[in-house]
Amino acid sequence: MLDLFSDDARRNPYPLYEQLRSTSPLLRHEPSDVWLIFDYEGVKRALADYETFGSNVSEAAGHPHPDWLIFSDPPRQTKLRGLISRAFTPAVIASLEPRLRELSCELLDRVIDRDEMDVAGEFAVPLPMTVIAEMIGIPAADWPRFRRWSDAILKLSYTTPLTAGGTSSVETEEAIAASREFFEAAAEISVYVKELIAERRAGAERKVPNDLLTGLAWAELDGERLTEEEIIGFFQLLLVAGQETTANLINNAVLCFMEHPKELERLRRQPELLPSAIEEVLRYRSPVQWMFRGTRREARMHGQVIPAGKLVLPMIGSANRDPTQFPDPDQFDIAREPNAHIAFGHGVHFCLGASLARLEAKIALTEFLRRIKNFRPASTEPWEPRKALHVHGPSKLPIRFERTA
Repeated sequence: MLDLFSDDARRNPYPLYEQLRSTSPLLRHEPSDVWLIFDYEGVKRALADYETFGSNVSEAAGHPHPDWLIFSDPPRQTKLRGLISRAFTPAVIASLEPRLRELSCELLDRVIDRDEMDVAGEFAVPLPMTVIAEMIGIPAADWPRFRRWSDAILKLSYTTPLTAGGTSSVETEEAIAASREFFEAAAEISVYVKELIAERRAGAERKVPNDLLTGLAWAELDGERLTEEEIIGFFQLLLVAGQETTANLINNAVLCFMEHPKELERLRRQPELLPSAIEEVLRYRSPVQWMFRGTRREARMHGQVIPAGKLVLPMIGSANRDPTQFPDPDQFDIAREPNAHIAFGHGVHFCLGASLARLEAKIALTEFLRRIKNFRPASTEPWEPRKALHVHGPSKLPIRFERTA
């Protein structure tokens, strides 16, 4: 089971998913007492049935986690989500398109006269990070810290009992180091955000805030202003969720196009297929491979009973390759229809930023494909996975390319 978290498996977990999905769609990992769900219907149910599979895994399964929106359940989750959703309305997302195109072009301008670039470090990561930083209201000079904090938060996945409770001393050391990095970053974030909150609240109340942090500083929940800790929780979540999924979506799209040149050529002939191609990338190489859930009561599934109070991992990456839902699931088909993937989750916790991620990927890939051709890996070495066990995508993606005429 721990092979799921090796670098080789994280680059290509799909053969192992197929084996486990067909033989043990619900599997208990005995050393850690964690339950994993591999089939589409099971994963979809675990993501949506919050009365059985709670998102507050500290309360449901005793697994500590940050105080974030995604780790809460209704009714509190509904109220908190309502506050943050104001920043992700269709009108707000549409208004970002000119800025997204400007940023995409600026990033490509920096590398276009070379014949080599790191797609991850020079394009896919800085684009959404800049966008979410501007939405939150972070000064541009602070963005390097923003990136460092985001990476530290992502490493929390190494504290999952599947690794932290394993037999390998290396895995235990990684879990300890990840916890230390997170708490150091969290302490820095706390000081930083409290200063920003004080600045926002010192001014006159703004009925139409010009950034997300100002809106949260003045927001009320049940008639009371949000606490500093609640705002810090929002900040930490947006720090990661606001850029990680999009970065991996763009990176994974480039990977898919290099691996499937016929589909890339098809896309160049039919550029109207780009939205469909993005959906196929989301299914084929899901940016988020699994989520945490905890059983709030007994759960019956696949002839087994998961007792209450157990940590559960719905394996999204496996569900999106389930042949009962997707014919020829290992085929990358940019015109796949229907494509009911669950890469953005399902139910009340469906990703709030899904529309933004889709728009960012659409504009970024449009500009990338318009200006760059004949791109291929710049190294024969396998790509290095991101330092977060639950996400799928490269930390670096060096390519060689030619610029279009």
